[in-house]
Amino acid sequence: MASPDAIDAAVKRARAAQPGWAALGVAGRRSAWMEIGEKIIARKAELAELLTAEMGKPVREAEAEILSCGRNMATDLNEVERALTPDQIEDSRISSTLYYDPIGVCAVISPWNFPFSMPHWMVFPSLATGNTAVLKPSEHTPLIAQAYAEIIQRVVPEGVLEIVHGADAPGRALVAADVDLIAFTGSREVGKKIMAAAAPSLKRIVLELGGKDPLLVLAGADLAAAAKFAAGNSFRNAGQVCVSTERILVEQSVAAEFVERLCQESAKMKVGNGFDSATRVGPMISASQRAHVLKQVGAALEQGAVVAFRGVLSEDHRGHFVEPMVLTQVTGDMDIAQAETFGPIACVTTVADAKEAVAIANDTRFGLGAVVFGEDELATTVARQLRAGMIGINKSCGGASGTPWVGACESGFGFHSSVAGHRNFTQPRVISRQK
Repeated sequence: MASPDAIDAAVKRARAAQPGWAALGVAGRRSAWMEIGEKIIARKAELAELLTAEMGKPVREAEAEILSCGRNMATDLNEVERALTPDQIEDSRISSTLYYDPIGVCAVISPWNFPFSMPHWMVFPSLATGNTAVLKPSEHTPLIAQAYAEIIQRVVPEGVLEIVHGADAPGRALVAADVDLIAFTGSREVGKKIMAAAAPSLKRIVLELGGKDPLLVLAGADLAAAAKFAAGNSFRNAGQVCVSTERILVEQSVAAEFVERLCQESAKMKVGNGFDSATRVGPMISASQRAHVLKQVGAALEQGAVVAFRGVLSEDHRGHFVEPMVLTQVTGDMDIAQAETFGPIACVTTVADAKEAVAIANDTRFGLGAVVFGEDELATTVARQLRAGMIGINKSCGGASGTPWVGACESGFGFHSSVAGHRNFTQPRVISRQK
């Protein structure tokens, strides 16, 4: 665990390295990042095994996570180049150039559920735009984050990327340190604390926080496709995904058939060791996370929810496993319908029509992602009424290459990815001349 003195020293090293790193320009930093991408791809199998051993997700998903960082490097760098290209703005009297300059030193605090890609999503734009960074990964997954950082450190100059480890105390010390921007991915509660701590010195912040994502299944939807998506998105990574489907709102006319299909799809989700190629659902990250999920389920059952499907755990599944479940008759006053679950539980609520589905979907302080399954025209109309940053129609909420990862309401402050997202890691500067 890093001490406050060690964190301050890491920030000072990053501060000293920043001018030289920025002076390399876009082309120099591009060369370094392309080399980093090649090294990530070359070590994909080794890194995937480490990731699975440390946090439990199926190894094929771990490898896909790692490859997504290495393979997309050229595309991401093209976006950075566009983000840093100055804008020329003129009127009848003045000619102005809008530059996007490095902001300085970025603090990156990353979560455990995607312990390779989440650090990358924030370290990459920090460094690629000419800043230096100090990374504090989750205390649950220090080893894979250390491996990620060391790949970068072998390519970039000393001090450009520092890494410190620990839980709450080092995180608070890093937020309080002499940094210019704090990029955080994690819970809404911690995000609010970071925002408050950053306020006295008005540090810039980029917060990607939790979600309580709804899936709306409308009459006329492809129920087979909707059920397959619902099972996959509810149980992927044991439900430990910020855009997991946590609320399923189904029109009454198709509810019975949808639930039957969802239970059939859920039965295909084998629980087990992440190194078993047949495994679809691994363990929870910790005993406390498992207890949180089971407490929510228990309370929902006491309030009238019904178990429509429950997966099977064998005697080998001691520890932090939670079997996938489908709950029906979930109502909005239940904690499991309001607070983030982050576990493999699919919660179904029957609604009268699309209007009621929208009202319930929006009855939350979260607003990260949402999905609508239905006939295209109606689904599009419904999607435009949802208070979420990313909405998928008959697909996941993820957008095309070049779109930002962005939340609404209390699911985010600022955003990352895309040309616009990369600019959140810069200081706009206007230089003007009289014509």
